[in-house]
Amino acid sequence: MSAITLKYKSDEEFVAENESGNKLDIDMLPSDQKNHQSPMEILLSAVTACAAVDIVSMIKKRRKTFVDFTAEAEGNRQDEHPRRFADIHIKYIVTSPDLKDEELERIVDLAVSKYCSVAATLNSNITHSFEIVR
Repeated sequence: MSAITLKYKSDEEFVAENESGNKLDIDMLPSDQKNHQSPMEILLSAVTACAAVDIVSMIKKRRKTFVDFTAEAEGNRQDEHPRRFADIHIKYIVTSPDLKDEELERIVDLAVSKYCSVAATLNSNITHSFEIVR
């Protein structure tokens, strides 16, 4: 079981703390006043990071040269409440001199569609793409 405690800081700011004492500041302030990610941005970060850890692991297990990794995610929210993400697209960018397109395509597909528990939890259309930087 996972558990967090959420504490009030101000009307639009909170801090979440997990059982290990790690804290995450959250705000719902306008973009020009924003200091932290909003709950929806955290969700987008979570789905992106969830698959990322498996992608990196699978690349290394295949003994491919791993140099760097970046991911870019965009989410389109519905206009009506509860304004969930209807569509999410994640682009994974891997720097590797010897990783082949077919290998990374399979790895990313497995990570997003089979292993990522955050993606499996969401009721969103999640698509992905990738780029290999040599």
